[in-house]
Amino acid sequence: MLPWSADLSGRLDRHVFTSELLRGNPLGDPHERPLWVYVPPGYEDEPDRRYPSIYVIQGYTGHIEMWSNRTAFRRPFPETADAVFAEGQAPPAIVVYVDAWTAYGGSQFVDSPGTGRYHSYLCEELVPWVDAHYRTLADRDHRAISGKSSGGFGAMITPMLRPDLFGALATHAGDALYEYGYIPEFPKAVRHLRGYDGDIFRWWDDFRGRTAFTRQEDQDLLMLLGVSACFSARDDGTPELPFDPRTGVLRQEVWQRWLDLDPVRMVPRHAEAVRSLRAVWIDGGTRDEWYLDVGAQAFRQALADAGVPDEVIHFELFDAGHGMIDYRYPQALAWLCHRIAPPEEGARPH
Repeated sequence: MLPWSADLSGRLDRHVFTSELLRGNPLGDPHERPLWVYVPPGYEDEPDRRYPSIYVIQGYTGHIEMWSNRTAFRRPFPETADAVFAEGQAPPAIVVYVDAWTAYGGSQFVDSPGTGRYHSYLCEELVPWVDAHYRTLADRDHRAISGKSSGGFGAMITPMLRPDLFGALATHAGDALYEYGYIPEFPKAVRHLRGYDGDIFRWWDDFRGRTAFTRQEDQDLLMLLGVSACFSARDDGTPELPFDPRTGVLRQEVWQRWLDLDPVRMVPRHAEAVRSLRAVWIDGGTRDEWYLDVGAQAFRQALADAGVPDEVIHFELFDAGHGMIDYRYPQALAWLCHRIAPPEEGARPH
């Protein structure tokens, strides 16, 4: 396996998208965003053919250029995705790589007064633009969304909130069942914040004034601040922590705002939407540091309780932690492509 980039059999177009919904966002982040659109082999040869589309979103602190990162003995996802189509593992599809970075490291793909309108940016701007500029099958039955970690969370909630746009999803170790994934992190943050007099914004000012991730607390506090900005910002945009930063006692009203965005808890409120899904891939590592394998089980059961048929769902736990599971992405991609392809193309493997 060569340690440098390889030519694709398909084509990856790199655009700059001007978002009116992100213009003037609370953090002053750019409203011009990179957008990558992959078209499969043969796209140019069949000008009348239309294709399903799969939107790929990233985990927290992920940005679009990281799809080009190479690690030893592994290829980046744009190459493994290309191989899915070049080797005939699945019917061809258009793959859309979305950037939703913020100054806090992520947006959770929700609309928030603390970060901006990232859910609307995805659904109301990017999807129509891609459909207008590429030969997609512009219908929710032929459109899917996929992601890992926070991206897996975004993949779970987006079809619930916009079932008119997305009819399938894949979530890899997606954030779910928050009492196990988030609450264990809160006492760690209380300890970290002792050095900042319980003020996370003192840490934030310090973090921005030096090289990032040079202190033990940086990763934990960045995630806490960023997710608070997404889930529990005040109307003026100020992030509000879901616990007292000095005592660790939960602030129940604030914590409830987080729980309201727990995919497991969202399913009963969006039962009709989830019953309309054509395909749901759920997986996670059995050694996941945030117990997102347990969250995956809970999400799968919530779907079953809501009446989603077993044949619609691929559920799998495997031996891994939270990281280095990118080899799962092309597997889910191929499975989704079979499920959202037109009937004449989409033999549906389990």
